[in-house]
Order: sequence, then structure tokens, then C-alpha cells
Amino acid sequence: MVALIASTLATILMSVAIVAYGKRRPPGTPLTWGEAMVAATYVFAIFTLAYGVVPHQWLTLAESELNWRQDRLVSGPFGIIEAGPIEITYRVLKDLVATIIYVVFLGGHIALWAIWQGRGKEKPKEIPTSPYGRPLARKA
Repeated sequence: MVALIASTLATILMSVAIVAYGKRRPPGTPLTWGEAMVAATYVFAIFTLAYGVVPHQWLTLAESELNWRQDRLVSGPFGIIEAGPIEITYRVLKDLVATIIYVVFLGGHIALWAIWQGRGKEKPKEIPTSPYGRPLARKA
């Protein structure tokens, strides 16, 4: 349990650090070879945590401490939930949670790309509108 929480927090804190660094670094700044190697190693460490360590720690926790095995039923004739002829085991639930972990980290990964690529771009100035909601092209 501690390993899962620690690896998840490390992944989130490392990702937040990228956003904080991106706000300080202006776009178009030249990148040295050393900076590129440090950045690549840092991002590789985040990917290893997000797509390797965190799901592994969840699967290990579910199999050992939570005892989510193939022979335990969530729904079915002798399960917790009565869902008719459908049998859902705890193993299916464990794998579903692992899939959700992957999808959440993939969404965060895409969001970080968008934040990094969109940094430094100014929002377009708002054009004044008339009382009817039309843009004012020239002053009256």
C-alpha cells in the first residue's frame, strides 16, 4: 500500500514540476546538449513510474493484501452482487482498475504535452462587441 501511494505521489509531483518549469522557461530558448539529456532522463523516469511502477504496485497490492483472486466472485450465483447469469471475478475488477490507471496517466500525458506546447502563447485580444453581440469593426 505504501509503495503504491509513494509511487503515485512521486509521479504526480514530478509532473507538476514540469508545469512549474514550463512557466519559467520561455519558448524558443536554445537547449544545450546537457539540458536535453537531463530532460530526457527526467521524462523517462516519469514514464517508468506512470506506466510501469504504479500499475505494477496496484496489481501486487490487489493480488496479495486485498486477495483479489480468480476464484472470488463480485457478481454471480455466490458473489456479493446478484447480477443474474453474469459472473465477474475480483481478477476482472483488478485488471479493470489497472486499465483505468493507464488511461488516467495517458490523459495526463496528453495534457502535459498540450500545456508544454501551449506555453507562451498569448490569448487573442477580445474584440469589443455591440449591445447586440456583433463585433465592432470600427468606431461609430
